[in-house]
Amino acid sequence: MKRKSLFALSAVVVVAAAALVPVLWSGGDHLHNGTAMAATPADQAALIKQGEYLARAGDCIACHTVRGGKQFAGGLPMATPFGTMFTPNITPDDQYGIGKWTQDDFYRAMHTGRSKDGSLLYPGFPFTSYTKVTRADSDAIYAYLRSVTPVNVPSRPHELKFPFNQRNMLIGWRTLFFREGEYKPDPTKSVEWNRGAYLIEGLGHCGMCHTSINAMGGPVSSAAFAGGLIPLQNWYAPSLTSNKEAGLGDWETKDIADLLKTGVSNRGAVFGPMAEVVHNSLQYMSDADINAMATYLKTIPQKSEAPESLQLETSEKFGGELLKQGQKIYADNCAKCHAENGLGMPPAFPPLANNQSIQMPSAVNPIRMVLNGGYPPSTDANPHPYGMPPFAQALSNQEVAAVVTYIRMSWGNHGTAVSPQQVSDLRSAPLD
Repeated sequence: MKRKSLFALSAVVVVAAAALVPVLWSGGDHLHNGTAMAATPADQAALIKQGEYLARAGDCIACHTVRGGKQFAGGLPMATPFGTMFTPNITPDDQYGIGKWTQDDFYRAMHTGRSKDGSLLYPGFPFTSYTKVTRADSDAIYAYLRSVTPVNVPSRPHELKFPFNQRNMLIGWRTLFFREGEYKPDPTKSVEWNRGAYLIEGLGHCGMCHTSINAMGGPVSSAAFAGGLIPLQNWYAPSLTSNKEAGLGDWETKDIADLLKTGVSNRGAVFGPMAEVVHNSLQYMSDADINAMATYLKTIPQKSEAPESLQLETSEKFGGELLKQGQKIYADNCAKCHAENGLGMPPAFPPLANNQSIQMPSAVNPIRMVLNGGYPPSTDANPHPYGMPPFAQALSNQEVAAVVTYIRMSWGNHGTAVSPQQVSDLRSAPLD
């Protein structure tokens, strides 16, 4: 990659930021002690409970907890082309966690993207979104984190190559792409709409995955929520602004709310990274907040065209051969659940006919599903979700390309044929 160091550093920053989960500071600061205090023990308990709820809304646990490890002890690796970042310990341990951070220190990290000592934080920690969080909510999250069990485990330092490990070079990126400031309600909109906007644009940091990234590694302001590839996880976050992808303009608000809360609705189901978001975060949110988020998402301006997406193409002749081959593979392996006519049996088995996630320009997600399978999230409202078995061992690259081609081009779907080379590339890619 032949870019000047500032541009290259910007690129690695955004690669980290593309993950669905936040990365907090890198620990190691040992200054004065401080806690979020309330007037009475009852008030403090209420503050901690509110902080736990807000930490769920921000999906903090997903990033700062290694599978099988202690909660919030960090250590989750995030591999990038420029090295590996590791999430820090944010338990209240005095030696290795945030035990000596004050409310002001915590708010500064959330609001300004600066550590306790003033050093710049990598925007893998989504301070560009968290800057919108109010001081009161920041203090509540801080109080909750102070209440969890301390874990005496050091934060593992990032293993980034030079010059990507030079934090002072983040100044240029911040100048271009960071605007500090809490969320300001729109007086022309309802209280519910404003609550949804605050959660989606702030703690939820949804735009970090669903917004395209430019050549300098920054979000394209004119393409907010217009979709983009999630490099670290090899999934495509579809556009929420186009009905040719996952646009919500023709969805009922209830269907949006059901999808956020339970992971399934009459319009489809979530898999991959979004399933983790629902499992770790959204299922714990109140119905009022979920409805507020759905209300806001419903009003995102819709565009007639979907964003361009890099897609390996096949010749028309070879595409026709794949389509014919895929019809038999579908009948043998898929029709039992998704029906011969592609209508499925929702919500257990989602429809493939007229399914925008199947026929959008990027075929990454349907290929990943056929190769690796998956489950919608297990939630209180859907504790035993039906899953999709993996076919990576049963089908060759061409057979996977064939069945995905058939699904994308049948029952009135308007997708394009899939290249076996793209299947091969995704077969060898990391699962998460």
